[in-house]
Amino acid sequence: MQREIKITSDGSTTIYLPDLNESYHSKHGALQEANHVFIKNGLDLFTQDRIAILEIGFGTGLNALVTFVEAEKKSKHIDYTGVEAFPVLQEEAFRMNYVNQINSPNLDSIFKKIHKCDWEEKNQLTQNFSLIKLEKKFEDINDFEKFDLIYFDAFGYNAQPNLWSEFIFKKMFNALKKNGVLVTYACRTSIKNAMLSSGFSVEKLPGAPGKREMLRAQKK
Repeated sequence: MQREIKITSDGSTTIYLPDLNESYHSKHGALQEANHVFIKNGLDLFTQDRIAILEIGFGTGLNALVTFVEAEKKSKHIDYTGVEAFPVLQEEAFRMNYVNQINSPNLDSIFKKIHKCDWEEKNQLTQNFSLIKLEKKFEDINDFEKFDLIYFDAFGYNAQPNLWSEFIFKKMFNALKKNGVLVTYACRTSIKNAMLSSGFSVEKLPGAPGKREMLRAQKK
């Protein structure tokens, strides 16, 4: 499948798949979307020192990187699990310009560790940040009450509607601890209904720049 590196509106990069007419991140700004959806409306809700995060769609590693930066700022311990059915090649990942865009000390070495570390193993990248990368389909996730927070960053509904089904969101519901939270950039009525049918309480929030709304779901 053809893959192209594109610059989004905030200057940060993404990967575009012409065959699917789908990008890994918002064309309106990859970095600003990651910070708005997953940090501001996800991670920032949590006050405890240790947080277990599951990312659905590990992709370029952008969400893991911005989470690392935020965790360092606030001295949080993060246990991060990223699930990806079709891993990005290292040479593709290293063409992303996130390190320069974020401009945080020693970030280049962390971004390289994120992509060079072994799959299917727990990698302790720093004292406060561990990473497990799992190469598997989202349909095969069977965790139970393991995570505090889920970043749901799958390809859009038009490209892969099966990933936004009640079947998938029930797995997400099961994977979360009580009072756990799921955040996603998407806000489609059918997606909201699938979340509700899975047991979540759901709220609409203002979306990242270029998008009107997003969804946040909670397991109560």
